Amino acid sequence: MESTEGEGSLEPEIQFTEIETTAECLDGSLIFHVVKDTIGFILYMHQQIPSILQDITLEFDLMHTEYKELEVDLAKTELKASLRRKHIGRMREVKQGIRKMEKFMSTISSLQTALQLLISQIPNIHEVILVLGTSPIRPRHVYQLCFSHANPAPSAEANFIKGKTAEGLSRKAIRALISKDAGSSSYPGPTKLFLMVKAPTSVNLPLHFLPKRDFRYSKKIVPFRLRFRCRTQGLKIDEDHNSLPGRSTGIDFSNDLIWFQCRHAIKGIAFKTPEEE
Repeated sequence: MESTEGEGSLEPEIQFTEIETTAECLDGSLIFHVVKDTIGFILYMHQQIPSILQDITLEFDLMHTEYKELEVDLAKTELKASLRRKHIGRMREVKQGIRKMEKFMSTISSLQTALQLLISQIPNIHEVILVLGTSPIRPRHVYQLCFSHANPAPSAEANFIKGKTAEGLSRKAIRALISKDAGSSSYPGPTKLFLMVKAPTSVNLPLHFLPKRDFRYSKKIVPFRLRFRCRTQGLKIDEDHNSLPGRSTGIDFSNDLIWFQCRHAIKGIAFKTPEEE
């Protein structure tokens, strides 16, 4: 399902793909997991990681576990010399693997923590932009996620546990992006992924987010745009929103909302693609 909204006589129409959920509201947990899974999709489809993010996370955890087990084995005095040499060699390999991935995994963890902290402050986030490129203003690809809050989320603290509703909403989002050929074009070599969030000026998380009031990206870039809403809010809500002047994103516009850039930019992992091997 698609909708279009004009940006003015000189601007092209904005096309949104509508994503509906049966949930009564788009709470912080739903938004967190949609953004998190979209980040994983972007990194994998644009060849910034060698496998899906869940597999990389599991592999990283397993390497840490294996390294600790090898350390325990080496501490045993009865270990044979040949087996000890084998363990030392394997420990060296595992440690190299950990070092190769630890900066990436640390940034992923920091970004997710930052997003959770922001959502805990502002559960009704309106818009997120994910930029893949050398900088937010010089993107290669842009993914725009808008969240309609006709039914505001309760102020209760989000638990960020991924339930069936969040799983289903993420799958819908990924399918919608694939149907629009998202990720079909990639560039060799690692680049960066930036998280931009539109939120009230009252947000105060200086260790994680910096205000970027004048954030703009090149008009040459055509973004992939998804808009999430609750099925129960009905079509009238969108009609009322569409009648508001001066909007550029298809969501509630307010002078109190500005862009914030997450300080934890994710840099892709260098690896050989099948074509290079």
